[in-house]
Amino acid sequence: MDPLIQTRRTFVRNAALSSIMLTTPRLDWLTIDPVETGKRVGMIGLDTSHSTAFVKVLNSAGASADYKGYKVVAAYPYGSRDIESSAKRIPGYTEEVEKQGVAIVNSIDELLKNVDVVLLETNDGRLHREQVMPVLKAGKRVFIDKPMAASLADVVAIFDASGSYKIPLFSASSLRYITGMAGIDKSHVLGADTFSPAVLEKTHPDLFWYGIHGVEALYAAMGTGCQSVVRTHTDSTDVVTGTWADGRIGTFRGTRTGKHDYGGTVYLTSGNVRLGPYNGYEPLLTEIIRYFETGIPPVSPEETIELFAFMEAADESKRRGGASVTLASVFEKVKK
Repeated sequence: MDPLIQTRRTFVRNAALSSIMLTTPRLDWLTIDPVETGKRVGMIGLDTSHSTAFVKVLNSAGASADYKGYKVVAAYPYGSRDIESSAKRIPGYTEEVEKQGVAIVNSIDELLKNVDVVLLETNDGRLHREQVMPVLKAGKRVFIDKPMAASLADVVAIFDASGSYKIPLFSASSLRYITGMAGIDKSHVLGADTFSPAVLEKTHPDLFWYGIHGVEALYAAMGTGCQSVVRTHTDSTDVVTGTWADGRIGTFRGTRTGKHDYGGTVYLTSGNVRLGPYNGYEPLLTEIIRYFETGIPPVSPEETIELFAFMEAADESKRRGGASVTLASVFEKVKK
C-alpha cells in the first residue's frame, strides 16, 4: 500500500458522516458496504456528466475488477457558478450521486479528510488551479478532468506544484482512448487527422472547452514535437494544422454545427488506421484507477503541456488572421 495512504489519519464512516453536509445523508448511503481505506475516492465538481458517469461505474454493485474496489464516497458539488450550462446541473447531479451512496460535503478541506484519492471533475477549467492545490498539499493523487485549466500558464503552474509536492498527476480527455488508438506505435506514425466538435464557451479559449477532445486524440497518435500551427477559422469550423519537428503533419478539425461526432485517421508506415467510434468513459477510468494504484501517470506532463500550447498557439494564429505561430512563442509569453 502507498506509504502516503498508510500515514494518513484513518476516519471511520460514522465519524465522516457526522461532519458532513449540505444536506442530510440518504439512508441508502448507510447501507453501502464499507470501502477499504486507500480506495476511497473523493470527487470535486458535480457540474458535468462525467461526474455521474464515473460514480455510476465505480459504485455499481457489479463494478469490474479493473476498478480494484475503488468507490466514490464523498463529493464537493462546486463546480461552475457562472457557466449556466454547467451550474444548472449541480442540484440534479447532487441528488443523483447521493442515491448511489455518495456523501455531499461543504468544502474541499472536508472532502480531503475522508478520502484517499481525488477526481477533480469541475467543468470550469478556470477553477482547477485553485481547487487542486489543497489536494496536492494533502498528498493525495488526483486526476484532473478536461480541460486541465483555462490557460497554458495555469497548466504549467499546476505541474510545477505537482513537482513541488511530489505528487504526480495527470489530465486527459476520454477521447485519448477512442476506438482504434490502442496499440498504435507512435514511432511508426507518419501523420494524423482528427475531428471532434469545437463548441465555444466564452469563458475559455476557443479549443479548450470542446475542441480539446479532438486535439487530445491527435496528440495520442502523434506524440510531442509540434513546432508551429496554422489555424483556419470560420463561424462553423476550425482547422488547425501542426508541423512537427521531424516534418510530420497533424491536423485537427473542429465543428460547431450538425451532429456531434469524433474520429480521424492515423497514417502509419504499415497503412492507415481509422479512429472511432467513441467508446465511452470506461477506458479512461481504467487508466485513472491504474494511476491511483501505482502513482504513475499514463500521460507525461510534457505531452499535456504541449497539447495546451498547441491550442493557445491556434488561438494566436486566429488573432493574426491565420499566420503561422510557433509553440515556442506562446511558451515565451508564459515565462514573462
